[in-house]
Amino acid sequence: METDHVVRFDDARTMDDVADGSVELVVTSPPYPMIELWDEAFSALDPTVDAALDADDGDRAFSAMHALLDSVWDEVVRVLAPGGIACVNVGDATRTLEGFQVYPNHVRISRALRERGLTPLPDILWRKPANSGTKFMGSGMLPTNAYATLEHEYVLVFRKGGLRKFEPGARRRYESAYFWEERNRWFSDLWTDVPGIGQGLSDSQLRERSGAFPFAIPYRLVCMYSIYGDTVLDPFWGTGTTSLAAMVAGRNSIGYELDEGFAPVFDERVESVEELSERVVEHRLADHRAFVDRVQGEGGELGYEAERYGVPVRTAQEREITLYAVEDVERTDDGYALAYRTI
Repeated sequence: METDHVVRFDDARTMDDVADGSVELVVTSPPYPMIELWDEAFSALDPTVDAALDADDGDRAFSAMHALLDSVWDEVVRVLAPGGIACVNVGDATRTLEGFQVYPNHVRISRALRERGLTPLPDILWRKPANSGTKFMGSGMLPTNAYATLEHEYVLVFRKGGLRKFEPGARRRYESAYFWEERNRWFSDLWTDVPGIGQGLSDSQLRERSGAFPFAIPYRLVCMYSIYGDTVLDPFWGTGTTSLAAMVAGRNSIGYELDEGFAPVFDERVESVEELSERVVEHRLADHRAFVDRVQGEGGELGYEAERYGVPVRTAQEREITLYAVEDVERTDDGYALAYRTI
């Protein structure tokens, strides 16, 4: 198996290089409106954002920032294939501009995607680790002016049109199956086992322009909502975590990013993608074998066998599971080409 990974250092509001209906999955985490980290980036694209912030007009700034994202959602809808899925990781924001309030980014983005004809599916909350020393904000121990700390983010999930169509017995689809116990964990609407992540960047300016996105989130979403050989798009690419997840998961990827300064960061990450892919596969298999031991230790039975791995599985749909590790990485004119071996 081989995959291609393209990076465009360009504006995702006009993704001219991506054909209509050519992307099966979008996994992205946009800059969060009303988070100060992103003020400069939004203001550079639209000076009215800066003017609204200077005037302490939070509602106007919120609207102007989301209007910039709306142009990207237009493109996302255009490039998604029929039955394709869009997964948007986003957090709400709290800010004091003429008074403290929460700015519900997840609500605004959900509305934008629905207005563009996408169908909402159940979303996922993932809970981030919190610093217990600063857990309570506002008036501390005294009622009534304290407020809860935001400790979660949303993964909004949308589909374009109806269910995706596959030919009967589509081999790629069955090889892309996940284990039964993975399904139960991944398709929960609350993820408490995904830690937050530090920036891990040596350049302070890059840190100021990057929001950390844990690898586990895009990797799970890619495995949940695409199959081998599909194309995954991230229009807010950053350090390329979605592309890295697509590489490990055996999917093609396209990333759009305004700041070319992130290129060497991703290049460094790709240097260890072969080791990462092996670790991920070994971890998944070890977790499944531990699951089998627990079930059998409790006197339970698993009625089928994973043909490649000689281990029991719960369902017939798991029998053809095939896991791949990256075997070779080559630079191309616009990204990387990868080759795989079966584990």
